[in-house]
Amino acid sequence: MGELFFRSFGEGEPIIILHGLFGSSDNWVSIAKMLSNNHCVYLLDLRNHGQSFHDESFTYDDMANDVEHFIANQGISDAIILGHSMGGKVAMKLTAEKPTLFKGLIVVDISPKYYPVHHKTILTGLNSIELSHLSSRKDADQELAHYISDIGIRQFLLKNLSRNAENEFYWKINLETISLNIENVGESLTENAPYNGPTLFIDGSKSDYILSSDRDLIFKLFPGATIEEIHGAGHWVHAEQPKKFVEVVNRFIARA
Repeated sequence: MGELFFRSFGEGEPIIILHGLFGSSDNWVSIAKMLSNNHCVYLLDLRNHGQSFHDESFTYDDMANDVEHFIANQGISDAIILGHSMGGKVAMKLTAEKPTLFKGLIVVDISPKYYPVHHKTILTGLNSIELSHLSSRKDADQELAHYISDIGIRQFLLKNLSRNAENEFYWKINLETISLNIENVGESLTENAPYNGPTLFIDGSKSDYILSSDRDLIFKLFPGATIEEIHGAGHWVHAEQPKKFVEVVNRFIARA
């Protein structure tokens, strides 16, 4: 097990934020700064993402253990843990298994259920890019456009493309391992014991990740949960409606 890369902002009660698949701590900096007036906000890069270590094993057990190790190393207690999408499943698993570590849980646009693989087009597109043939990021974008028409999604994905000291392009994400283990990302967390602490599920009104049919499972596994919908937001709720998102988060923390 390696050490997770992290960034921290502010001082006060701790908030730990976990990004989603293909994301990184960098995607959450503006939100962290908005929350840092009264909190110490930790942004983590999960394994095989961002500036954290690469490993051939990529499961929710792995990711939850990594975060637990981080919490112990930093001496953090009574944290609010917030996770988006894949990071939300990591947060759900960790609070269910280690409830005494946390003051509360915020899950952003994901439920505990099983999700079939729906990132195959993205993975095919990313794997199609011949890094040694690239002369610019624009080349990569043009190649990825054959698979993904939405420029916003392409820009998000291409944040993972970087250059080394020799000015050669490389992926910050462990693309090979993620591709081989993509089935793990959709697995359900229904085997966990309930987490009885304060819990908030944030749902984007334009997203279909949390359905009305998921509510029974959510309340079974998280009896103290409330679900709040943010209008005008899709799956990347925090990026699409940042002010409303922070308002909802702060209101929950004040009650937790």
